Amino acid sequence: MPLPRGAFAAMGTVVSVRLGAAGVHADAAVTAVAAVFTRWEARCSLFDPDSELSRVGRGELALADASVEVRDAYAIALDWRARTGDAFTPHRGDGRIDLNGVVKALALAEAGAALERAGFARHGLDAGGDVLVAPVGAGEPPWQIGIVDPADRGALLARVDLGGRRLAVATSGSAERGDHIWTAPGAGPSPFVQVSAAAADIVTADVLATAVVAGGHDALDDVADRFDVDVLAVRRDGSLLATPGWPRRAKVSGRGAGAAR
Repeated sequence: MPLPRGAFAAMGTVVSVRLGAAGVHADAAVTAVAAVFTRWEARCSLFDPDSELSRVGRGELALADASVEVRDAYAIALDWRARTGDAFTPHRGDGRIDLNGVVKALALAEAGAALERAGFARHGLDAGGDVLVAPVGAGEPPWQIGIVDPADRGALLARVDLGGRRLAVATSGSAERGDHIWTAPGAGPSPFVQVSAAAADIVTADVLATAVVAGGHDALDDVADRFDVDVLAVRRDGSLLATPGWPRRAKVSGRGAGAAR
């Protein structure tokens, strides 16, 4: 099935671009966003054997000789590992560097900045359910973002309004790709099948959603205590946990919703 105008395939998912005003430059804006994702994928993909990170993993390229983008992304990931008490990590169980936890968010952040420079004051980007929007102006409606129910991919579990204090929401978990997020040795699978985090920026949202999936209830409590982020977590039994700050205008289903500390 062909992708709709304003959407393209990248990083194993579909990236869509929404612009507040269509015009002669809209296609050029989408092309520019696609170029950002293509460059990041060429640097950090572990599925492309020719990417820089794949070459680093095989020992063909020293990390110190990799591009600035790869080295900076790794430094950002290491910083988040320290800030989350190792709940988030840029390493696989075998020690190999895996930057999937930050690369998509970094690409979204760069693409959003490019759209802003190009004069698209109202824009939204969606990369496989990770969403970044521009701040809404006075009198403009918020961006309404749906959170998919992991038990029914055709239904929405909640809605989040973005564009004010929260500009980004990211969702992580095992609903679509299985248990692919590393948990602590001996901890077993995560107690959460899906975690969504809303924050002021997409990197924070993406990292902390992953950290809560990896770290479980302890990580959820820690994230709620120390970071300016709102979290909605779905347990394996289908019940919900939401931090007190989960956006008031989000509509959460009534199935077993509770509050995180």
